[in-house]
Amino acid sequence: MNRGANDEGSVLLLTIGYALLAIVLVAVCVDATSLYLAHKRTQAVADAAAVAGADGFTLDVADGEPVATLTDDGVHEQAVALVAAYGNAAVVDAETPDGRSARVTVTTRWRPPVTTLFVPEGVRLEATATSRTALR
Repeated sequence: MNRGANDEGSVLLLTIGYALLAIVLVAVCVDATSLYLAHKRTQAVADAAAVAGADGFTLDVADGEPVATLTDDGVHEQAVALVAAYGNAAVVDAETPDGRSARVTVTTRWRPPVTTLFVPEGVRLEATATSRTALR
């Protein structure tokens, strides 16, 4: 078998190319997984803040029956207190649309762990959750 002069070193270039492709693929997978987990954490904080906001009701009596009534200020106060304990999240909006439900929107900022060069400012994540108060 006679090898030509043009075949020398071609396997080395292919190996280097595939190694670079594998490194980029791993970096993208790590960043995608980190983004997914950050989104889930943001949603969990929004869920917890909505539940806390729904617990900020005032108890009234109407027609001899107890009635739990929410106010925008009560929902906001409870949600901000819970989110402040979390750390890097902030409450964007906390309100009660009907006096019985608490709707809370929370935001965080995600920064990629590997490819920070391409996304230096990070990505803003936002999650909204609703919780309802009911007495039985």
